[in-house]
Amino acid sequence: MPVSPPIATTEQSAGTESADRVADVLIAFAQSDKPLGVSELARRLSLSKAVVHRILQSLASRALVQPVHGDTTYSLGPAAIGLGTKAWSQLDVRTVAAPVLRRLRDRTRETATLSVLVGHRRVYLDQYESPQEVKMVVEIGPQYPLHSGASSRAILAFLPEHFVVEATQELRVTRPEADLDAFLTSLDRIRELGYGTSNNERNTGAASIAAPFFDSAGHVIGSVSSSGPAFRYSSTADDDHVAHAAQVVSAAEDITRGLAGPA
Repeated sequence: MPVSPPIATTEQSAGTESADRVADVLIAFAQSDKPLGVSELARRLSLSKAVVHRILQSLASRALVQPVHGDTTYSLGPAAIGLGTKAWSQLDVRTVAAPVLRRLRDRTRETATLSVLVGHRRVYLDQYESPQEVKMVVEIGPQYPLHSGASSRAILAFLPEHFVVEATQELRVTRPEADLDAFLTSLDRIRELGYGTSNNERNTGAASIAAPFFDSAGHVIGSVSSSGPAFRYSSTADDDHVAHAAQVVSAAEDITRGLAGPA
């Protein structure tokens, strides 16, 4: 007569299987360039729609995923973004970027910042402050939208199209007066020049020049910026601006090379 397995062993096995499914769902979101729905997740992971739906409801209750407004899909939520921020702080990107940021700060005498993409938001990960009395200082950790500010748009310009669509929709809601055609043109300009700018964009008196950096596979993962009071930033037609922008782009390229490791 067959012997039934101990209850504890059965429960442990079931718990492990359930945890594996939850982990697989989160990994699927992390690897996707677009929001995901129940049907697509079920197909990718060979799970029933009912199981996927229960997992998504559980994750949503903890803000690890969130429903996309006006759609039946989900994207990573604020709690997942917080985990991503913590993970970034433990990776080598800060170590790789540190000497580059210091060098950029010393050469420009403006605050050099490091931003990373976390979910569908941007987060400041590090900064080296300007030695000047009047300077810009950022707060590390808060999440910023991808549609506003040079550091955000320098990232957005090199992301898949659905990120741009989402950012455009969000911009339309938060700033109804915004010129959306000019916004999209600014992204084209960033792709052309390799950097973006902002000048007193949020009426804070601050200006910034930012350039993106990439991982070894060519995916944009963050941006470097040189930021300070708007009165110290020359117009885009000035030689000083061109030289300043070139230093920011060079810093971003140095970080990209550093993340790629030895050739």
